[in-house]
Amino acid sequence: MQLPVLDLLARYAHLLFALVWVGHNYANFIQNPRFVPLQNGVDVAALNRDLEARMKREHGVFRYASLVVWLSGLVMLWQRGWLVDALLLQGPLAVIGLGAWIGTLMLLNLWLVLWPHQKRLLGFVPATLEERIRCSRITFLSSRSNTILSIPLLFLMATGGHGLHLY
Repeated sequence: MQLPVLDLLARYAHLLFALVWVGHNYANFIQNPRFVPLQNGVDVAALNRDLEARMKREHGVFRYASLVVWLSGLVMLWQRGWLVDALLLQGPLAVIGLGAWIGTLMLLNLWLVLWPHQKRLLGFVPATLEERIRCSRITFLSSRSNTILSIPLLFLMATGGHGLHLY
């Protein structure tokens, strides 16, 4: 099924929102190169409403960008008739399929591990200080996992579209 407009929209959505998603990971990595644990003396009341609103917006855009990237990638694979072979890692589509599986792991990590702990850490969900301290480490490691996984993901994505002759 050839729908050139759908393919064009999916491709640009995929690239644009991938920049948002992966860019957020890299910005976080550059701004916070090492883990700094949350301290017991933190004045939670000092967080103002403006900061909370900005954090909710930033993390919302980041999370929903991941869904757009993942769905637009599936749409492109489906539209080309590649979806099944890519997901089953068959033939030359195994390269892009491996990238799709890594992207799926990153998406699941973001929504099922990182975000539930980050809500507690940022105070969006009530949590004790001890729980927030524990969540700070989990969010750090989860975020770093996605940053590290993005490196082979980007390589496989580019290779799947432009370097299949190598395999």
